Amino acid sequence: MARGSKPGERRGGRQKGVPNKATADIKALAQKHGAEAIDTLVSIMRNGDSDKARGTAARDLLDRGYGRPAQAITGEGGGPVALAVSWLPAQ
Repeated sequence: MARGSKPGERRGGRQKGVPNKATADIKALAQKHGAEAIDTLVSIMRNGDSDKARGTAARDLLDRGYGRPAQAITGEGGGPVALAVSWLPAQ
């Protein structure tokens, strides 16, 4: 008799769409302070003690407002990634 699950069959774990309770609790707590955190970042961006702090606060605000920019994956010299595929003889 075959063992294991068939392709696409789920046998255990949380069902799709059921939120992780620990993550949901932390997310809810963090969202209560979201407006204050944004205000703090804006204050640091405008009045920070260093250029680094102001730049970091500005970047964080942009990341949250517009999402992080896509990161390109390049090979040597900025060109495309080289991929070599080879087959081994059957043994």
